[in-house]
Amino acid sequence: MTNASLAQASDLAIWASIVVLALAMLAFSVHLAVTGSRRTRRADRTTLEEVPVAAGAGAGAGVAAPTGSAVTSPGPVLAPASDAPAPSRRWGVVGLQLTWLGTFLVVGGTVLRGMSVARAPLGNMYEFALFTASFALVVYSAWSLRKDRLWLGAFVVVPVLLILGAAKLWWYTEASQLMPALDNIWLVIHVTIATLSIALFLLGAAVATAYLLRDTAQRKGRVQGWLAALPEAVKLERITYGVHIVAFPLWTFAVMSGAVWAEQAWGRYWGWDPKETWSFVIWVVYAAYLHARATSGWTTRKATWVAIAGFACIVVNYTVVNLLMTGLHSYSGVAN
Repeated sequence: MTNASLAQASDLAIWASIVVLALAMLAFSVHLAVTGSRRTRRADRTTLEEVPVAAGAGAGAGVAAPTGSAVTSPGPVLAPASDAPAPSRRWGVVGLQLTWLGTFLVVGGTVLRGMSVARAPLGNMYEFALFTASFALVVYSAWSLRKDRLWLGAFVVVPVLLILGAAKLWWYTEASQLMPALDNIWLVIHVTIATLSIALFLLGAAVATAYLLRDTAQRKGRVQGWLAALPEAVKLERITYGVHIVAFPLWTFAVMSGAVWAEQAWGRYWGWDPKETWSFVIWVVYAAYLHARATSGWTTRKATWVAIAGFACIVVNYTVVNLLMTGLHSYSGVAN
């Protein structure tokens, strides 16, 4: 039986979360703009002209200088962008608080969806999207409690908004009972780990995008505007790698657990179904990223592009494969 009242409450909670997260996105964007502008002005106020050093200044260090000579700085030097927060973090804090509220609404809407049908809300494409968005927001919200991650907020909220918007506009499925083929404990195990790993890959792609943008600006010799609000490129790249180190083993387990479930359901571990094939492609691409990251012949920038390609494969797997390809995993629930 389906509880229509709970299903409706779930829908309202998700719509409300979209509005709240849209406001959070605006607040985070203002935070990046304001913080970047202040850091740029602070860098501009740094002494850029050559500063003469008195001849006797080096005497205390045992360095003699010819009478009347002066040592000058080699040229203009920009103050490095600090990872410390700007003097005012008001807009970023507002964005974070709105994100926490949006997280509560998304998680609440997902739970209500499950309660409305008395099962785990993992039975179709719409519910998979809600679970993924919930994990992404929960991980970011928990992360922001330990570290200053205000600069990352916009990079996380934007893709989550896209997922929720697509889920409500194009992937929505009325609350209903599971198809018989999905009524198995491996649904909870396999799909939960898959959604968690995809949420982490989303966060990894968000930080990777920030890294590539910041690194491009640094290569041009001057970081201006909102890009100045981001940490140094080298730090962003380390965070990118760290997130993928956690996500990759989870995806490996998701693929393996899917194979075990396939053996129970269809009598074979692997059959090169479109979904299975693309899941393996994703695994190979991310394995290539981790290998490239550890190989001296690859630059971190090139390796990061491989990680971006991996997330692009996830998007293809979730949209094109689910909606346009027919196979044993055709459980999207979306009417074609």
